[in-house]
Amino acid sequence: MSTLLEGRVAIVSGVGPGLGRGLALELAAHGADLVLVARRQEHLDAVAAEVEALGRSALRVPADITDPAACQDVVDQTLERFGRVDTLVNNAHRGGTHHRFLDTFDTDAWRAAMEVNLWGSLTMTHAVARAMVSQGAGSIVMIGTMAVRDIQPGQGPYATSKAALVSATRTLARELGPNGVRVNAVLPGYMDGPAVDAWMQSEAASRGGTADDVRVELIEKIALRFLPAEREVAGTVVWLASDLARPVTGQAVDVNGGQYL
Repeated sequence: MSTLLEGRVAIVSGVGPGLGRGLALELAAHGADLVLVARRQEHLDAVAAEVEALGRSALRVPADITDPAACQDVVDQTLERFGRVDTLVNNAHRGGTHHRFLDTFDTDAWRAAMEVNLWGSLTMTHAVARAMVSQGAGSIVMIGTMAVRDIQPGQGPYATSKAALVSATRTLARELGPNGVRVNAVLPGYMDGPAVDAWMQSEAASRGGTADDVRVELIEKIALRFLPAEREVAGTVVWLASDLARPVTGQAVDVNGGQYL
């Protein structure tokens, strides 16, 4: 097991199947203890068991990140258990596509995406940043999306909220940098896992082809000719959490195998 993050404590929001799980496991594999945040207890329990199997501690905190009191409780429990917080990964998000602006201007969909992807992430960041400033060090990583680079019709609410989060990342990097706190974003593309598998099945059904056909077509658009796995994307977050990225702040790192350049 790597000791790159030995002695560090990382909070990961949006823990569950998919990237949230991959983030927790990859951080733990490199030596970090974890604070797992999600709304569903069963997701927390499942991922915590895997983290603990790697020999790391896992504090489970059910929370809605759009609630400031809940975010502060996450930080309070973290400091009570571990005495510090070194990394925050804002992974909680509300996805969803197919909201074409002229077809149906669903204001609730736009507001809901902003509420979680932007305001929720900023609320969690505000609670954690104060503890990091007191320490004089910390790394905050926002999970964005390739959708802010390669805009597709129907992705308005999701892409717009994530683009706002990238802008906030740069602002916070300027504001928190003098206190030793780094703020960066990671923008994944398609990731090999259950969510993309389900999308491929849906695409295949709508086209009358097979999921394998959709996979081949997608991979041909990627420079490295493979779909990055969730834990491979998480590796970039590990780097940003570590001292290897000590001079890096205010960046939005594209992690998509070269699908977007």
